[in-house]
Amino acid sequence: MHNGTVYRWNRPVYDVVDGHAHLRVENRVLPAGPTVVDTMANAAFYYGVVRALVEADRPIWTQMSFDAATENLHSGARDAFDAGLYWPNVGWIRPDELVLRRLLPLMDSGLKAYGVGSKSRERYMQVLEGRCVQRQTGSSWQRQAVANREAAGETRAQALRGMLADYVQLMHEGDPVHTWET
Repeated sequence: MHNGTVYRWNRPVYDVVDGHAHLRVENRVLPAGPTVVDTMANAAFYYGVVRALVEADRPIWTQMSFDAATENLHSGARDAFDAGLYWPNVGWIRPDELVLRRLLPLMDSGLKAYGVGSKSRERYMQVLEGRCVQRQTGSSWQRQAVANREAAGETRAQALRGMLADYVQLMHEGDPVHTWET
């Protein structure tokens, strides 16, 4: 829910291009958008945090069980910003607090290790911080926009069509999703 996507995060793909077979793993962080700056922030978050975790003295998988990671995934998908997630040396924490307190510093460290400049790092961290403070992602905006339209008397079908039209317009305007009004 944090990324605002319904795609699985990673998937193996077997493909043939120009008569040559290849296998690749697709990472589905990028389609989450909904705007270009949101997509860039998603990529920066993912690659920065992964880099920092890879370079950590003690791998994350040695600090928490697979069952805890599985529960985090299910809880996050089910409860979005209200989820209770387990994180080593923290305990139970909401996703927005986890990002603000633990993961943004890891992102910054990882991106710095890649040589990403401070201006770019700060820009993308501000987008993610804004999502956490506003508690608004693409998916939460969609759900709230539909609920508001239904509360105003629209049918479910009307509310969904109206939300999608607004979503497309706002996406093309380019402001980060946490700044969108519902």
